[in-house]
Amino acid sequence: MSIKIYSTSWCGPCKFAKRLLDSKGVSYDEIDIEKIGMSREEMAGLTGGMSVPQIVINDEPIGGFEDLWTLDQNGELDQKLTN
Repeated sequence: MSIKIYSTSWCGPCKFAKRLLDSKGVSYDEIDIEKIGMSREEMAGLTGGMSVPQIVINDEPIGGFEDLWTLDQNGELDQKLTN
């Protein structure tokens, strides 16, 4: 399984997304777009979204924290994390 979180250090929803994934006991790669000098346009080319966080699970763009939270509430996140 591969999980990537495109984030910035100052982003509150990024922290919430990481906390939710931590509670699931899964590991993820965090890509701080400011640290590596990635533009929002470059990130959008990879994820489809311009805002942070952008979460990608097994090469499937999930969206931001609210999208991740909705998947969790619907029980769909656990399914994605076991594939």
